[in-house]
Amino acid sequence: MKRVTIFSVLLVIMISGCDNGPKSGRGFTLPDGDMDRGQVVFVELGCNACHSVGNVKQLTTDEAENSISVRLGGKVTLIKTYGQLVTSIVNPSHRLAGRYSDRPVSTPDGQSLMRNYNDVMTVNQLIDLVAFLQANYELQPYQRPSVYLN
Repeated sequence: MKRVTIFSVLLVIMISGCDNGPKSGRGFTLPDGDMDRGQVVFVELGCNACHSVGNVKQLTTDEAENSISVRLGGKVTLIKTYGQLVTSIVNPSHRLAGRYSDRPVSTPDGQSLMRNYNDVMTVNQLIDLVAFLQANYELQPYQRPSVYLN
């Protein structure tokens, strides 16, 4: 009986993740972007004030604003999806990565310190920026640590 209850709870959780309601992202897609133009957008919007990615290094100044340093891209065991990257740009407070918990990337109430670019960035800039960012992630298969028991 206990197994049936656990299975039922897991099933409900899995089904709830398959939301087809009005706020579902199902069917949402944007045209392909241009990575080179995306790199230009990354610099033009000043993303490199707080981020570095690929061959674009973070700007360095003595200003307090640059106390934030977040490296994007690189080898990851779970690839960033198109939707995750778009969401991170247009709604940076949606989910802050736990790997930055030791750095001041959010306010005490959990809001991202990242500037909101929604009123200044065009859709084409967003599309190109996501193409640039996505190209800088490299999927590295997860390697289970080998454990030797004596």
